[in-house]
Amino acid sequence: MLSQLHLSLQRYLLIAAGIVIGALSLTVFLQPLDIAPAGVAGASTLLNELFGTPIGLMIFLLNIPIQIMGYLLLPNGARVIMRSVVIILIFSVVVDNISPLAPAGGISEDRLLNAIFGGITGGIGVGLIYRAGATFGGTSTLALILQRRYGFPMSTTFLCTDMLILMSAGLVYGWEGALYAAVALFIVGLATDYVLEGPSVIRTAMVITDKPSEIAAAVSANLQRGATSWQIKGQYTGIERTMLYITISRSQVSDLKDEVHQIDPNAFTVIGMGHAAYGSGFRRARLKSGPRGGSEKV
Repeated sequence: MLSQLHLSLQRYLLIAAGIVIGALSLTVFLQPLDIAPAGVAGASTLLNELFGTPIGLMIFLLNIPIQIMGYLLLPNGARVIMRSVVIILIFSVVVDNISPLAPAGGISEDRLLNAIFGGITGGIGVGLIYRAGATFGGTSTLALILQRRYGFPMSTTFLCTDMLILMSAGLVYGWEGALYAAVALFIVGLATDYVLEGPSVIRTAMVITDKPSEIAAAVSANLQRGATSWQIKGQYTGIERTMLYITISRSQVSDLKDEVHQIDPNAFTVIGMGHAAYGSGFRRARLKSGPRGGSEKV
């Protein structure tokens, strides 16, 4: 019971932080320097430039038909949409209340600097919302509908909507403004992935060797890491050998290469990157409620 309460509190704190950071990204960095963000927020920013309509209000109004579609077309639509509707409403209110307090010309007059920091803060906000198991609605809901109902890849939907916003930004703010918006959009994606997956702090190694037992023993004794092995066959040579799969921390890469080289100088080693590892010797997996009421590992 306490664990569930802790997870719920953590989720709401993530949502609150994501809303505030996302609103600051829009009102402090992007909108004052005529840089349109992606999605419904970008469309609302363009409407504000053309007609002076409140950005937050337009975010809410433009989301209404999209969320109704989600409610009608998505399986368990009410459960999927409910949290997003609350987030959209709060985000809209926060944006319109922060806007009058933000510096009229932005923190800096450098548009590139604002695009970079607007992208970083926007990506952090989106990532926190995603980590809480929710979305900002808008094109995220639209992409989910098209994926589940018609099989369209979500990346394709985002690409189409983002390109439409960028082209519209070019017509309203000029094509230089559209280029800055593209920079912000790219950085949003990077920052979102970083928040969701974290830094790449682990490495995975595949070692093809004739001395698997010796290498596994050395890795266990000197690096305190385990190894998984299986027999493989070279398609060109037809020779059967053993491949070891080893997960290590980033700082242990040089040590692993030294251990392998000392035991089997002819071993073939491939080092790959990973974002997280769960289990013995690494991070402990925990459970949280999934979007459909089940559980998923995070």
